[in-house]
Amino acid sequence: MPVKINNFMGKFGWNARKYFPNLASNAYLKLQFITRSRSQKKYVDYFMNSPEIPQPNVVNIETVNRCNSTCAFCTANIHAEKRPYMEIPEELYHSIIDQLSDWGYKGHLTLYGNNEPWLDKRIVEFHKYAREKLPESFIFMSTNGLLLNLERLNAIKPYINQLIINNYANEMKLHPNLEKLVAYVKEHPDEYADLDIQIQMRYLQEVLTNRAGSAPNKAATEKVIRETCLLPFTDMWIMPNGKMGLCCCDNFEVTDMADLTKVSLKEGWASPKFMEIRKKIAEGRQEYPFCKHCDFIDAGFRMQIVNAILAGDQDAAHHLGGEEKNKLRRK
Repeated sequence: MPVKINNFMGKFGWNARKYFPNLASNAYLKLQFITRSRSQKKYVDYFMNSPEIPQPNVVNIETVNRCNSTCAFCTANIHAEKRPYMEIPEELYHSIIDQLSDWGYKGHLTLYGNNEPWLDKRIVEFHKYAREKLPESFIFMSTNGLLLNLERLNAIKPYINQLIINNYANEMKLHPNLEKLVAYVKEHPDEYADLDIQIQMRYLQEVLTNRAGSAPNKAATEKVIRETCLLPFTDMWIMPNGKMGLCCCDNFEVTDMADLTKVSLKEGWASPKFMEIRKKIAEGRQEYPFCKHCDFIDAGFRMQIVNAILAGDQDAAHHLGGEEKNKLRRK
């Protein structure tokens, strides 16, 4: 499968994000809330009223809580990072993957959170173990690509379905190492026929969402956000310390739905504490303090997953990828 280079709304979108950052962010979010809210509410109702608590659609495991980029919108950037350094213990990681396997999990998996996965020297072996234990799962890697080279690309290739490279830069051009990779992949397409490679052109200083007030370049709005949110219902968010957090907006690792060193994965996902918080968020973000002023909304492949589930096509939801996930541009 040839590599694809995506840039949301092309040159116009890039310039809007660069020269009118707050206007571009607010306009984008307003559009997404208008167009996505109804489907999100339907899925939340489906989740809360299911006889058995549905499995997560995406399992996110952050194996190391560090990044090597300077993205202005993220607290994991090297100038804003405040978290104590942590790597997930290998025994805990293996236990989590084993439990997913025993659970019959076939959904999406990424060994990524608010970090750069290639900073973990174990990342290839971790993916290999996940692929062996979860052969039917859709495994994708999201990376800023700064550490990516041909050797690493070929090492990870057998174990993932999709590679998402976020090319964060101040100018709308690829980093030199990625230019070389793109050239090689295009010259040897047969070697990458089974891997979907998506490169997203991202503005390094972009203003995105306030991430529950944690974004360095966008303060939490004073406005109360009354819409619900998909993430507590679609995503299992696992931090290196073994805590199951609420979502990716918990950049400071303050939410704690369960401690996976003490309870099982399924127990954590269905814990009374987590379900009570979901009940509040289902009624609107204003019901839960952490989410009250958060303007994050996922407009990517999660919407396609939940729409497939609501349409009764669970198998399609498990295996959405490739062309169906070209909209994954603005995490």
